[in-house]
Amino acid sequence: MTLARALLAQADACRHLGSPFMGRLLTLLARHWPRGSALDRRCALWSGDIGPRGASLPLRIAGGLHALVLTGRDTGLAAAYPPADVSDPVLCDALLAALTEHEAFLLEWIESAPQTNEVRRSSVLIAAAHWIAAQHDLPFVTSELGASAGLNLAWDRYALCAADQRLGPRDAVLCLSPDWSGPMPAARPVTVAQRRGVDLNPLDARDPAQALRLFAYLWPDQPHRQDLTRAAIDALDGPVDRGDAIDWLGPRLGDAPEGHIHLVYHTVAWQYFPAAAQTRGTAMIEAAGAHATASRPLAWFAMEADDESDGAALTLRLWPGDLRITLGRADFHGRWVRWAG
Repeated sequence: MTLARALLAQADACRHLGSPFMGRLLTLLARHWPRGSALDRRCALWSGDIGPRGASLPLRIAGGLHALVLTGRDTGLAAAYPPADVSDPVLCDALLAALTEHEAFLLEWIESAPQTNEVRRSSVLIAAAHWIAAQHDLPFVTSELGASAGLNLAWDRYALCAADQRLGPRDAVLCLSPDWSGPMPAARPVTVAQRRGVDLNPLDARDPAQALRLFAYLWPDQPHRQDLTRAAIDALDGPVDRGDAIDWLGPRLGDAPEGHIHLVYHTVAWQYFPAAAQTRGTAMIEAAGAHATASRPLAWFAMEADDESDGAALTLRLWPGDLRITLGRADFHGRWVRWAG
């Protein structure tokens, strides 16, 4: 996939995810990309899928531009960003000037994968946990792969408020209200006894410099996402280790104590793992599942892109027995959930 096609594909995805500004920005970049620049040469040499289902290079570029706005490093670009409403030519001129003036910054920025850490994805984690708890009435040990800043490690401290029902604690630090269709899982007592995550580049969201990467990937015309992220940062609970997710997972799979269910999960992270790591990780989880018991079960929940174009698939594997359950589909940013569990 060429960069121009990847930019247009991401522009279309952003429009469908409720961001007309990102749709405009990425379309302008596709049409007016500075060919022959150092940034262009780096993008041309990128290996593998650079599109929305791969390395997401367009999002990396857009995130770097937004970081310039958030830090005040480019006041001209900031003047063309929401809440301002400028014409396409004005926005395009500001973008091209930023690509030239801040090329060194952007070259460094795009080397790291996007870290959206979208809090609204926790709505499906809450639902999945209550569904699992109906099968195994045990406290959870949780392991999140690609945890970024760990905002979705604290899903049990959030509430899911949808379809005239509520799942989660009474004193929830925030309430997630996706457009919900399908039967809501029955409310069950859910206790997380231990939680931990891993990321190649974990962020300390309480450090303003590191929080910049989170907020840079929240789209400029969606301030409500910023509000949820700030609330989640205030509720941070659980360490995120630095490392390769699959190497880290190996010891974790053997650590869950008797009388607990180990929930391994990831939300729009698996696609960033190399194919060999995906294969190795699947084999490791399946091997651990083969040794699971009723008093020490294992669950693997994924919210990930698949061959369908409408949102992400919600899948669950549960041991003992290697049950494979399709729980439905969800918008990548958690705006809607079609539950089938």
